[in-house]
Amino acid sequence: MEGLARKRRNLMTKKMSKEEKRVTELVRRRMKESRSTKLLGFDVESVHAGRAIFRLDVRPNHKQIHGVVHGGILAALADTTAAIAAYTAIPKGTEIATVELNINYLEPVSGGRIKADARVLRAGRNFVVTECEIFNESGSLAAKALLTFGATAGHSLYK
Repeated sequence: MEGLARKRRNLMTKKMSKEEKRVTELVRRRMKESRSTKLLGFDVESVHAGRAIFRLDVRPNHKQIHGVVHGGILAALADTTAAIAAYTAIPKGTEIATVELNINYLEPVSGGRIKADARVLRAGRNFVVTECEIFNESGSLAAKALLTFGATAGHSLYK
């Protein structure tokens, strides 16, 4: 299991190409336009073809009454990260909307910096299926989500 965690960490810290850096900066600028993303404190770490990695520095307002990050915050992080990954795998001018989100909470997240790593599993003409893994500060898998997005023409990540 330790080898798998190390492999995931290596994937999450791989060196970005110039194009990946350009797209990551584009996404960062666009995400600043989102009031919900700003309110929740999500930050873009990197964006690659079919993949996105976001992070969240846990604040007291992210926690529920038992002192751990609220599941709704983790679900929103998975949804946002997976949507950006999905946008990298569809034609320009396509709009997506979440049609299904299934998340399994594997262990509580009490604080620190958490990362969400989303990957496109399949991008079709009408649907994009993604998965998103959320890791706690020590790199342990805290939650895993499977998301389906409906896709229609009319919108783009790129302005």
